[in-house]
Amino acid sequence: MTHSLDVITYGEAMAMFVAADTGALHDVAHFAKRAAGAELNVATGLARLGFKVGWMSRVGDDSFGRFVRGVLAQEGIDAQCVETDPRYPTGFQLKSKTDDGSDPAVEYFRRGSAASHLSIGDYKRGYVLGARHLHLSGVAPAISATSRELAFMLAREMREAGRTITFDPNLRPTLWGSEAEMVATLNELARFADWVLPGVNEGRILTGSDDPELIARFYLERGARGVIVKLGAEGAYFETNTGERGHVQAQRVDNVVDTVGAGDGFAVGVVSALLEGRPLPEAVARGNRIGALAVQVIGDSEGLPTRAQLDALEAHDVSPAQAA
Repeated sequence: MTHSLDVITYGEAMAMFVAADTGALHDVAHFAKRAAGAELNVATGLARLGFKVGWMSRVGDDSFGRFVRGVLAQEGIDAQCVETDPRYPTGFQLKSKTDDGSDPAVEYFRRGSAASHLSIGDYKRGYVLGARHLHLSGVAPAISATSRELAFMLAREMREAGRTITFDPNLRPTLWGSEAEMVATLNELARFADWVLPGVNEGRILTGSDDPELIARFYLERGARGVIVKLGAEGAYFETNTGERGHVQAQRVDNVVDTVGAGDGFAVGVVSALLEGRPLPEAVARGNRIGALAVQVIGDSEGLPTRAQLDALEAHDVSPAQAA
């Protein structure tokens, strides 16, 4: 089958104002404007690697919405399913600058945004099923009940059509009514995924265990083909339903500048390699590599490499995995 897209994803993009100086946000006078959003970061990274990527969303009829559309055009991301909603605004966020490798403070202004009104009415079946892969994160289902319905529709339709699906839980507890609701909903959504990509701390919340093997087993028993558990500075553990398992060491980073976006970079690496038919240890190693690149610059997607940059880095790789 010929596909018009390699990957489809959906979610909310926001204008992001990154502090120019360290310190509390209320003391900062100058900010740089960038685009942000977990799913948009993944779409951006995959587009830079040469994949045909479609992104579904809603933006407001405002300057932030036009800014987001400009970013999509610049990155070569297909925006046929991005609607301009004149009733609601595009969200934005403020992010602090840190110089010690710690997580920056982030304040969101997204309540009632255009993207929060995404619903199954935004689903365009022919467009979505024209993609060979769906990437979902736990952020978009968290922004509203109607967006959650859309996530499940996308997952069901792509699964029934025989497409592959990756799912990054990407927990945002403050967007949910309760932790119990978050856990139940995201674990149910994970049942549709071929590949589940939790962090070890996310796994503890979602499965009750911080043991990477038990986290992987939890999702394998619920139908996943494979699970990759992100271990931060310790790399990543992977296991499949065929018994393949192993650990891939992390890429060394001497200067962590901005930790936000590391998980999205990891997803870019894993998804791109899987779509290329690379062996799983190579996919995990690429995830570690791109995640490491992401944390070395300010901004959520500024560190994501082009295809030429990634090829040059991978040309010097040695065997990355310790398989069990």
